[in-house]
Amino acid sequence: MRTLVVFTEEMSAKVMLESLLPRLLPAIHILCVAFEGKQDLEKQLPIKLKGWRTPDTAFVILRDQDSGNCHDVKSNLQSICDAATKAEVLIRIACRELESWYFGDLAAVGEGLEIDGLSALQAKARYRTPDNIIQPSNELKKITKNRYQKVSGSRVIGKYLSLDNVRSRSFQNFITGVRRMMMSARDCASASKKS
Repeated sequence: MRTLVVFTEEMSAKVMLESLLPRLLPAIHILCVAFEGKQDLEKQLPIKLKGWRTPDTAFVILRDQDSGNCHDVKSNLQSICDAATKAEVLIRIACRELESWYFGDLAAVGEGLEIDGLSALQAKARYRTPDNIIQPSNELKKITKNRYQKVSGSRVIGKYLSLDNVRSRSFQNFITGVRRMMMSARDCASASKKS
């Protein structure tokens, strides 16, 4: 069975993806691994990639952009991966933070946190382009009156996030990239079986 390993910089992304990815890829074995921040991710990543022995594994790295330049962050991660492995690695950056993705689907936030009427905020100009919100984690705590907590909130919101959400471009890039990577791997495997 094909395995997808997702490396995240923090536990909140891990628990959200553990709820979301099985809906996206029901026939794939998924393993999410959280690190203790960006520096730990970058330090441990080459060790994890070099030491991985399970065949037929694809890797995804998800990291927040925070205040960094998205292209620089991705380029740095790509250099680390290129030096460590020849395996397939997809790198995706959440612009600005993981919580930007939640602002792309406030109905899911409302459902996960059991807050009525939250989806009505989606029409506000400041939330229409969630990837542009400067500190989305702080903003999310504010609009949920502190009911959103990073790990527990991410766990329940991930169950409801729409896979078709197009408001957050970085979320859509993540979904599209993972789908494409796993579909091309499946197509390659089918072709090799036929030859």
